[in-house]
Amino acid sequence: MAFVEFKDVEKIYEMGSIEVRAVDKMSFKIDEGELCVIVGPSGAGKTTVLNMLGGMDSATAGTIKLGGKKISDMSSRELTEYRRHDIGFVFQFYNLVQNLTALENVELASQICENPLDAREVLEEVGLKGRMNNFPAQLSGGEQQRVAIARALAKNPKLLLCDEPTGALDFKTGKAILELLQKASKEKGQTVAIVTHNSEFTKIADRVIHVHEGKASQIEKNAKPVSASTLTW
Repeated sequence: MAFVEFKDVEKIYEMGSIEVRAVDKMSFKIDEGELCVIVGPSGAGKTTVLNMLGGMDSATAGTIKLGGKKISDMSSRELTEYRRHDIGFVFQFYNLVQNLTALENVELASQICENPLDAREVLEEVGLKGRMNNFPAQLSGGEQQRVAIARALAKNPKLLLCDEPTGALDFKTGKAILELLQKASKEKGQTVAIVTHNSEFTKIADRVIHVHEGKASQIEKNAKPVSASTLTW
C-alpha cells in the first residue's frame, strides 16, 4: 500500500460567481522513504497540492491518505494534531522566530510533537554545530534555511514537505540544501516531497509528478536518481 495517496482530488476556490479549479481530479501515490519532486509552472496547482497534503487546506472532493489515515475526512482539531505530529514543513522563506537562537527555534518545534529528535544533534547533522547560539539575523540565508530544515526534521515527521526550498538562495547554497534533503531520504528513510518549478531537480527524485493546469499530467519513477551535488541550473 502506498504511504501517500491522492485519489481524484479536487480543489475549487469560489471568487464571487467565478470558480477556480486549482486541482482537477488529481491522483498519485508516494511510497515511504521516497524523495518525490512535484514540478510544474507557476499557477499549476503545486502549492495547493502541498497545502492539502500538509493539512493546511482541505480538498473540495476526493481522498487524501497518509499512512492509511484519511486526511481528507479529518476535523479541524484532528488536522491540527496531524500537522503537529506527522508533518514537517520547509518553505522558501525560512519563517524563523527572530528573537530565538537557532537552537531555540529547533527546540520550539520539537516541544509540540510526540517523538522529537535531539535538537542539538539535528543541528549538527545539517552543519550548524558552531552556529546554534546565533540569532537568525546573524546567519546567512543558507544557514537560516538549514535551521528551518533542522526544525522540520527534529519533529521526526512522517512526511517532510518543502515548498520551493531553494528559491531564496544562490546556486551553491541551494544545491547544498537539496543535498541535505536527499540525505534525509536516503540515509534516514524520510519521505520527502519537494515542490518546484525547476525541472533540473527531477534528476534527484525517486518519483516525479508533473503538474499542469491542476492535473498530474505525467508521473515517472526514476530508476537511477543522481546526487544533488552534480546538479546545475
